[in-house]
Amino acid sequence: MADHRATEPMLTVDELASKAGVTVRTVRFYSTRGLLPPPVIGPRRVGHYGPEHLSRLALIEELQHQGMTLSAIQRYLDALPDDLSAHDLAIHRALVAAWAPDAAREVSRAELEKRAGRSLSDGDLRRLAAMNVIACRGEGFRVDLSLMRLGVALLDVPISHETILSARSVVLEHARATAHELTHLFRDEVWGPFTEDESDPERVESMKALSAHMQPMVVQALVTAFQRSLREELRAAFAAEE
Repeated sequence: MADHRATEPMLTVDELASKAGVTVRTVRFYSTRGLLPPPVIGPRRVGHYGPEHLSRLALIEELQHQGMTLSAIQRYLDALPDDLSAHDLAIHRALVAAWAPDAAREVSRAELEKRAGRSLSDGDLRRLAAMNVIACRGEGFRVDLSLMRLGVALLDVPISHETILSARSVVLEHARATAHELTHLFRDEVWGPFTEDESDPERVESMKALSAHMQPMVVQALVTAFQRSLREELRAAFAAEE
C-alpha cells in the first residue's frame, strides 16, 4: 500500500502551533516530554510536522480538558499503537470528547461552513446529520464541535447515506450493550467493595474521581480493540473474496 503521508502538506513548528491553537513553546515542551513524535528534519535542519502531529495535539488538548495530568496523558499515548494515522487519532479524540460536557453549539449555515472550512451541499448536510454531527434547528443547526472535524473528513469517503445510517445503528446497539456490561462490572467489582466503608467521605470522593479518569482509558481500550478487530475482519473478508 502506498504511503500517502508523503503527499500531505508538512508544517513548520510555527505553522503547527498556529493550526493547533497553542504556542511554539508548548509544542516543544510536549516534544521534550515525549508526547509528540520528533519532526522530520529537512534541509537546513528545519523540522517539519505532519497531520499526525496536529491530530495528536488535538487529542492531548482533549485529554487535558478531561482533567488528566501530563503523566496520565503520557501513559495514555504510550499505550496507543505506533501506526495510528491522523484519522485514527481523530477518532480517539472524538470518542474521548464524548465524555466531556455538552460541546454542541447553535450555528447558522454560514458559520457551519466556516467551521467546516468548505461549502456544504444539502447532501453533505444529510450525511453530517446521519453521523450525528449536526441536527437541524429551524433555519440553523446544532453542531457537535467534538465530532465536526472527523465528520467533515468523512464527507468525501464514498459511503452511501443508507450505509451510514445502518452503520450508526450497529455501532449504537453494540456500544450501549458494552457500556451496560462495563457499568455493571465496575459497580459490582470496583465501586461496591471500595464504598463498603461509607463513613469515610474521602474514599467516596476518591472513587468518584477514579471513575471520571477511567472513562478516557475505557474509550482508548474500546477504540484500539475495535480498530484491530476491524482490520482482522476486513483482511479475512477480502482474502475470502480473492
